[in-house]
Amino acid sequence: MRLFKHSNIDFLGHRRKFYLVSIIAIVIGMAVLFTRGIPLGIDFQGGTEIQIKFQSPIDVSELRNSMDKAGFVGMEIKSMGSAADYLLRTPLQGEGQTVADKIQAGIKENIPDKTYQVLQVNKVGPKIGAELRRNAIYAVVFSLLGILIYLALRFQFVYALGAVIGLFHDVLITVSAVAIFDAVFPMLQLEFNQQMLAAFLTLIGFSVNDTVIIFDRIRENIKLFKNEDIEDVMNKSVNATLSRTIITSGTVFLTVLVLFLFGGEVLRAFAFAFAVGVVTGTYSSVFVSSSIVVDWRHHVLGDKHKGKIAVNTTKS
Repeated sequence: MRLFKHSNIDFLGHRRKFYLVSIIAIVIGMAVLFTRGIPLGIDFQGGTEIQIKFQSPIDVSELRNSMDKAGFVGMEIKSMGSAADYLLRTPLQGEGQTVADKIQAGIKENIPDKTYQVLQVNKVGPKIGAELRRNAIYAVVFSLLGILIYLALRFQFVYALGAVIGLFHDVLITVSAVAIFDAVFPMLQLEFNQQMLAAFLTLIGFSVNDTVIIFDRIRENIKLFKNEDIEDVMNKSVNATLSRTIITSGTVFLTVLVLFLFGGEVLRAFAFAFAVGVVTGTYSSVFVSSSIVVDWRHHVLGDKHKGKIAVNTTKS
């Protein structure tokens, strides 16, 4: 199956407009992020959470009132997909199962007619939470660094630089989207946890794959159009891979969208971040990564007209 068999769209001719679109989106997102922030999951914040399942449905307000009476005023309570499954989370910590035991005692005392089962208890100390936050940043930075080195060896440094800037752009746009949607639609209950971190690392791998496909086609087209401007070669390459890009990204996006809608509370953060990343990754492969290569060669290397557009043509 092939879409747009003979497309000849001037993608890179409009690259400066899309630079502006990206900058505006990132500035707005960063402004929201620094003013409101993104809720941190217990993985990074520290605290105690307990997942319980009642034998019969219970209203969340009744459960919240019982926690207020037990001394856990303002406790975060989330439905896990049904009126009988709940996740209770508090930043309070104690030795062993002290906090979890107090939560259970509060439920038994204030809702004695409801029987329940404890499915899971998690406790993260402040030092562990800080270490996980630091390791999350390291994971993203080192993944970008590894990709930079790999692409510099496979193509040229300017191509690797364009790809990594595109990936960094994807991360910033996705973080911005999470911050904005959490501010506008708090009912989504988005939070930065290990699942969302996994989504960021996954979208980095997904996005760079699309960029490498385009760069590989450039390497092939350079042999065919040796005397053409790099911008023309880039446009030919993007148009040649457009069908594959739309089919692959569209399929993944629809799959993640279903996961977001029906995957439940636990997978919501992962699905949302990855869905945004699929869109931004496809966008950045053309309007960020490829565009940076074109502008670099035009303005830094002086290849504005013809010739000298070669990349490393060694097959990988």
